[in-house]
Amino acid sequence: MNAKCLLVASMEAHSGKSMTILGIIHKLAKQGITTACGKPIGNSSDDSLIEFSDRNTDFLADNLNLSPEQVRPSMIKLSQETITKRLTEENSHNYIQELQNYISQMAGSVVFLEGATTFWEGGLFGLSMGEIATAIDAPILLVSRYSSLSLVANLLIAKEFLGDRLLGVVINDIPETELETITNQVKPYLEKRQISVLGTIPQDRLLNSVTVRELAERLDSKVLCCKNRLNLMVEGLTIGAMNVNSAIEYFRQKSNMVVVTGSDRKDLQIAALETLTNCLILTGHTEPDPMILSRAEDLEIPVLAVNYDTLTTVEIVDAAFGRVSINEPIKIKKVVELMEQNFDFARLFDLLGLESPLTV
Repeated sequence: MNAKCLLVASMEAHSGKSMTILGIIHKLAKQGITTACGKPIGNSSDDSLIEFSDRNTDFLADNLNLSPEQVRPSMIKLSQETITKRLTEENSHNYIQELQNYISQMAGSVVFLEGATTFWEGGLFGLSMGEIATAIDAPILLVSRYSSLSLVANLLIAKEFLGDRLLGVVINDIPETELETITNQVKPYLEKRQISVLGTIPQDRLLNSVTVRELAERLDSKVLCCKNRLNLMVEGLTIGAMNVNSAIEYFRQKSNMVVVTGSDRKDLQIAALETLTNCLILTGHTEPDPMILSRAEDLEIPVLAVNYDTLTTVEIVDAAFGRVSINEPIKIKKVVELMEQNFDFARLFDLLGLESPLTV
């Protein structure tokens, strides 16, 4: 295998693997180094960059300068059907050989393989994270999303499990209040235990945001106005279920938000539209007042109507934040900026045996 391979993995879903791959690919491109990326093990709920490429390789070509030959869809898509088939296979299929063939068809001098959700996912096919790394003799870059200081124990366990295969770690989505602790305490502690901390990426509201279009699709909603504004980014969720005076004061403290309220609450709808709202979602089956839609049109704020109750709607919207593919140019720009500022490319290149990155 002539190409260098790097497996970018995580211990849980939505850790930031795609973001990390994107930032490194961008840096390598500036060095004139060709890359390719793929995801051997996918599943039906994937939101990753690689899975998005299955549907729209033009986006990757335009934003990452990757051709369809440089982006491979999942080799195995985990589903009830594929798992059942595996359980009933009479002969042992050689998935390692299939993996090697998969990689050999990728056109790039550095190949990135995005790992599955956990260390062990894919193990039924002999393609867990450790098994893939061993089969192709590749190092592992582990991405961990910050939740609490308990991540230190998790990374120590990962080191024990992966051994020398662990090239380094990236700690992602760190709240501003925890950055000093991560920099001055956690990073030195891990480094003393031979765990290279290559990146400490701060939390960013834009990256955790979602487009109105994505919300509309997830909610299977009807767009009542401003269909040309569905690319607006939404950074937070507010529920309109209070008295109007309290709502106005509360709404003014927020920005780029989506407000979920009953279709019969005209007072709250007006209050939402007059503040920094990027989307209004109406629950219930009451037709909205035409004056509301007219005002929304004037302000260019999309209004969605859903068939779900408020609680279900809120749950669906809340689940969308931080779990959407980085598939908007504005997010790619932000990822590149954050990686340039908070990731040690020179150290990564050295560990991979590549020429050190340019400083310009």
